[in-house]
Amino acid sequence: MFGEALAILAGDGLLTLAFEVVAREVQPPEVAAWCCLDLAQASGYAGMVGGQVADLEAEGKVLGTIEELEAIHRRKTGALLECSLSLGARIARGTEEQRLALTHFGRCLGLAFQITDDLLDVRGTQGATGKAVGKDAARGKQTYPSLLGIEASQMRAELLIAQALESLGMFGERARPLETLARFVLDRDH
Repeated sequence: MFGEALAILAGDGLLTLAFEVVAREVQPPEVAAWCCLDLAQASGYAGMVGGQVADLEAEGKVLGTIEELEAIHRRKTGALLECSLSLGARIARGTEEQRLALTHFGRCLGLAFQITDDLLDVRGTQGATGKAVGKDAARGKQTYPSLLGIEASQMRAELLIAQALESLGMFGERARPLETLARFVLDRDH
């Protein structure tokens, strides 16, 4: 609506605001420092930015394996979801075992989210999704459905959600909101 330049600046502003909020609000300072490190790794060249670059470079090219495609998406969508769960575990003073379980949940959830997004681009409607559909194929993007097919992509998303839910076992009833989120990611139509 306001142009590409302002959109990029808004993204830059929001990203730096995340560090400001963590540095100001998270206590003790050692936990804030670990959170800033997690956030920097997840959002920088090794995470979301690098994944976006790899995604742009892959447009119009054929990726040979699911591992190549997942490497891109693990750095894009997955890195930020993983990070949000890691930050929550750190701030709540969870154990390392709990933090690793939550980051595994986030990794699986991120990949399942991307698969669902790719499936919606193929079989969704603009009315339901709120955005144009079919744009990935038009841009020559490699997606889960283009690499695996629709049915296998759906099965892969279901497997990832099952793995995500399995990683929450140690949390018992406290994990209900995350379980609900995981099921929403799998069943969403927008």
